[in-house]
Amino acid sequence: MPTYEYRCKACAFKFERFQRMKDDPVKICLKCGGEVERLISAGGGILFKGNGFYITDHRSESYKKKAKEESGVSVKEDKKEKSSTKVKSKSE
Repeated sequence: MPTYEYRCKACAFKFERFQRMKDDPVKICLKCGGEVERLISAGGGILFKGNGFYITDHRSESYKKKAKEESGVSVKEDKKEKSSTKVKSKSE
């Protein structure tokens, strides 16, 4: 069931109501009894799970290089680290 947002036209009081889509909209303000209008809400947040959804998954090489420089890790140190952690292939 969606959550609808309402605002009173008289006192500007805002409130939310959790109701079914087929329910009639609220017409009376809970605070002053004035007329209310249903607002267009931003909706729910989207949650992505799994590989490929995070902002850091598809960064360019130049961005990665700049980020490492700013973090204090030199490019030379990074290359040494990568070469020392390489996995040997089946043919080796």
